[in-house]
Amino acid sequence: MSGSACGCEATSLADAGPTESEEHTPWWRRTSVIIPVLSGVALVAGLALEWFVPGALPEPAAQVLFWASLLLGASQFAPGALRGLVTRGRLGIGLLMTISAIGAVVLGFVEEAAALAFLYSIVEALEDIAMDRARTGLRSLLTLIPANATVVAPDGTTRTVPVSQLAAGDRFRLFAGERSATDGVVRAGRSSLDVSAITGESIPVEVGPGDEVLAGSINTSGVLEVEATAPGADNSLTTVVGLVEQAQARKGERARIADRLARPLVPGVLVLALLVAVVGSLLGDPGLWIERALVVLVAASPCALAISVPITVVSAIGAATRFGVVVKSGAAFERLGGIRHLALDKTGTLTRNRPAVARILTVDGFTEAEVLGWAAALESHSSHPLAAAITAAAPGSVRAEEPAAAGKETGRAQEITETAGQGITGVIDGARIAAGSPRWLDPGVCAAEVAELEGRGMTVVVVHRDGRMAGAIGVRDELRPEAREVIASLGERGLGTTMLTGDNARTAEALAGEAGITDVRAELRPEEKARAVAELQESGRGPVAMIGDGINDAPALASADIGIAMGVTGTDAAIESADVAFTGDDLRLIPRAVDHARRGRRIINENIVLSLAIIVILLPLAITGVLGLAAVVLVHEIAEVVVILNGLRAARARGLGAVERRSA
Repeated sequence: MSGSACGCEATSLADAGPTESEEHTPWWRRTSVIIPVLSGVALVAGLALEWFVPGALPEPAAQVLFWASLLLGASQFAPGALRGLVTRGRLGIGLLMTISAIGAVVLGFVEEAAALAFLYSIVEALEDIAMDRARTGLRSLLTLIPANATVVAPDGTTRTVPVSQLAAGDRFRLFAGERSATDGVVRAGRSSLDVSAITGESIPVEVGPGDEVLAGSINTSGVLEVEATAPGADNSLTTVVGLVEQAQARKGERARIADRLARPLVPGVLVLALLVAVVGSLLGDPGLWIERALVVLVAASPCALAISVPITVVSAIGAATRFGVVVKSGAAFERLGGIRHLALDKTGTLTRNRPAVARILTVDGFTEAEVLGWAAALESHSSHPLAAAITAAAPGSVRAEEPAAAGKETGRAQEITETAGQGITGVIDGARIAAGSPRWLDPGVCAAEVAELEGRGMTVVVVHRDGRMAGAIGVRDELRPEAREVIASLGERGLGTTMLTGDNARTAEALAGEAGITDVRAELRPEEKARAVAELQESGRGPVAMIGDGINDAPALASADIGIAMGVTGTDAAIESADVAFTGDDLRLIPRAVDHARRGRRIINENIVLSLAIIVILLPLAITGVLGLAAVVLVHEIAEVVVILNGLRAARARGLGAVERRSA
């Protein structure tokens, strides 16, 4: 305990994707998976006939199976690649794989073309399954808006209307426990609003006439009359949905590493093959040089590149899932390994989102047990979130800190009167007790200490006994215990950090200081958080990740290069808007996920270098005729095995202990 001049004492306590129907279909029933599987079955059956069944009869049957495998596999990427070329001039791995397959068929190697088509179609299907998770549930945000609103007519009569018919200027009544149908301004009544799902502020906000109300806010007590400032179908919450959808669409246009490499590779290979055919035909046998040109196409086929990157990503994503990190797409995993700055939400991310008693002030003549006990006896009759924090702290506080008072049970509160947005009063053991806001109850001699607690980001409840100041209770949503360690660990890894929060600046600055974060941006609306992320991206700090858990974080999560959702406490909106979701709430998953993604990115780079090296080596050998098609295909197959084995190394996930030791 520490004394104070006023007589107070303080104590610390604590690309076009699948349709919506496909997204909800089990993977084993999707045509995008079934067709590549059938392609593989046909390929294996053809090889079995060719290798293990003697005689000439199996050969035609094997060729039929190879053709079936080729057509099934190619159907999953060739039409899209050709459409992309014709309609948008897009050059990608799919187009080069299509050309390579055609070249192999022209030279009579249907079996090799079938293997190429099967391998590429199956890795595409695997990645599509992972990406589907990011396309579901966004519209569930709108379930926060009630179906109907109670509209108040000028003559005072009321009627219930669908929210879609609510217009700006209409007045509607908001009862305790109801969500606001749209944005508005309070015209009558006082209450507290739970806006945690909208702004991220963990402590309810007191409102009265003239104060703003956001769509989706929950009225915790009392009755409010609100004048709508936006239509029911076009408000701040529907804006959040639109922002997320736009950001996801923009992000979906970003190509993967393999596709970016394919853009210069595809035209280069086509030009080279054409030159080989034309120049060779002018200087020698046209038939010979046209065949060599086709061999060049196959030699330049990025089979290893097309397979190695997805197999590495799928392996790494599977490993990440085992330690509680769900990555929704291969492109997201690649970007995760390259982030250089992290923006963090406060409530529910850096903090527990469970307000708790952090300080108790007492005036001479009163004990902490008495102040906390009286407040808890009153607050047990209230549904206010602060009430839950105070009542939860009272029993443990009395037994742990005031053993002598443990046998004195505080009497039950009677004659309870709650004033919405201000406080609550009642009679306990014959004494009139009041607990409420410092703006409602005079903090008296503890005014300076109360102001200090508020300056440190706490919400203060003042307690009076028979009109006399008895004490005050500071409540705050405390930092997670590992928060400071994680921020320091991220700094060691070269990542900058910024706090983005809808909470008030005073609370944000206090908690950021404890966590070791110097860049703080507070009192942000959802769209302002998204703009803040864009500013960080444009400031030259490198790729930016955003981590959050609330609806208010959804636009920022979708706008960031990588959005990370806290899965356990996070809302569906945050999880569906993000690229990565944590199934646990330990912040140490952040550096662990970054380390894992960086390791996976290194393996991807190794495979890319090896894949491109194979192409560079094979091309001159194919042009000069040193290697024929069979030899070229054999080298490709060996290279594919090597890069696949290297990619599978990404399936090994290091334990959390290693990350803890590194960040210690």
